[in-house]
Amino acid sequence: MHRTSVRCMDVVSGAVAAIAEQVAVLSKAAEGASHRELIGLLAQLTQVLRSVPTLEHQILARLTAETEPHRLGEGSWKKVLTTSLRVSGAEAGRRLSRAKTLGPRCAMTGELLAPLWEATAAAQAQGLLSEEHVAVIAKFHKDLPAWVDVDTRAHADRQLARKGVGVGPEELDEAAGRLLMMIDQDGPEPCDKDLARKRSFRVGKQQPDGFRKVSGYVDAELGAYLDATLAKEAAPGANMPTDQPGSDEPAGDEEPGSDEPDSDESDSGDEVSGGGEAAEQTGDRSARTSARAGRDTRTQDQRNHDGLKALLRRLLGSGRLGSHNGLPVTVVVSTTLQELEKGAGVAVTGGGSLLPMPDLIRLAARAHHYLYVYDQHSGQSLYLGRAKRLANAAQRIVLHARDRGCTRPGCTAPGYWCQAHHASADFVDGGLTNIDDLTLACPCDHRMLDNTGWRTRKNGKNQTEWLPPPDLDTGQHRTNDYHHPERHLLPEDDQGP
Repeated sequence: MHRTSVRCMDVVSGAVAAIAEQVAVLSKAAEGASHRELIGLLAQLTQVLRSVPTLEHQILARLTAETEPHRLGEGSWKKVLTTSLRVSGAEAGRRLSRAKTLGPRCAMTGELLAPLWEATAAAQAQGLLSEEHVAVIAKFHKDLPAWVDVDTRAHADRQLARKGVGVGPEELDEAAGRLLMMIDQDGPEPCDKDLARKRSFRVGKQQPDGFRKVSGYVDAELGAYLDATLAKEAAPGANMPTDQPGSDEPAGDEEPGSDEPDSDESDSGDEVSGGGEAAEQTGDRSARTSARAGRDTRTQDQRNHDGLKALLRRLLGSGRLGSHNGLPVTVVVSTTLQELEKGAGVAVTGGGSLLPMPDLIRLAARAHHYLYVYDQHSGQSLYLGRAKRLANAAQRIVLHARDRGCTRPGCTAPGYWCQAHHASADFVDGGLTNIDDLTLACPCDHRMLDNTGWRTRKNGKNQTEWLPPPDLDTGQHRTNDYHHPERHLLPEDDQGP
């Protein structure tokens, strides 16, 4: 069996080397080809490249049918691909989905079955369909109602595969939409499950200017909450930024645009004097808001933004959200004393986003729990040895500042989503709960260390290295620089704060 495996690998290595040689030959030939010949070469090369995924489907179909991902050192097949091929999670999911529908199948009796989308798979194997064509056909199959029988699905697949051979993806998409309408003329019937699946709220990646794009759909209940709260918090004159023309800085601890009295007793009405005083305060604040309304030049969308920000700021300051991963739910910010004194630069939050220093100073001025500055030892020990298994709050704050997020290479989970992990040696194996021995790991990767052959260690720079099992060791990076982009920009001996 071992000799057979060696011979198989020799054949594979020889075939791959032959492909590399032929690519070099084509590259040389392209240098002297005419423009028309280059177009012909590009068309032929594209057809060959379009057929390559067929081999990938065959490989993934065998892997998923014959073994389990944990035997290869990972918790899921997506993780196997992201680690071994260094592709994104979305790309790994796409490849697995394609292999499931376009790759060969095996019956429970061991009989070899045709792909689920047989016609599309055959056209792709001949290099006649691109990934864009396949994506259109995949969307068509996903949109087909559950009541459509197998024969109708197969017939529709043959039609789309035949149509896709001679047209571009855009035309195929139009044809697929028309075919779907012919099969399901009444359209999908909305149900509670479909409506619930539609709800979404996506916060995009932070842009260079600090802003993020928010998109999604909110259900009727959340929409009702937003309507009620924004009617007040996003009203003209409410929650105006201090740099807004016509705004006046609120006095004392009053929140901008807040019309509510500070004490809850004002709602009861039991105390006559208290109720009258509260009513007077409410009237004064309403009058100030009304006065600002005439000078408010913001659009409704901008007022919605400022109102939502004020609501979240007050919610975080209330202390009613409890704790998360050992720390109170609050904004954790890391910065250097030099940048804080200069009032310039950016700080890093526990969510991995950047916060300009003026915004940090303004944020800290509103609520003291956002920022702590120590000029002496706090008195809380950072070196607990064997006295305690779980990291304390002070250690978790240090982990936020040092690691910023999950330390596994390729993982983008920010610090808010992570747990403290004994990197040098697990606690059950004699590990110490010292800050130099701790690191951050997201729950998924933290659990993976207990179920697979992965292990962690600290290097000479006190950075956490993740060591894969031998079968997955393809020379990938051991440390995660995703949360530390400055490491790519600074010299080796200057890794920033």
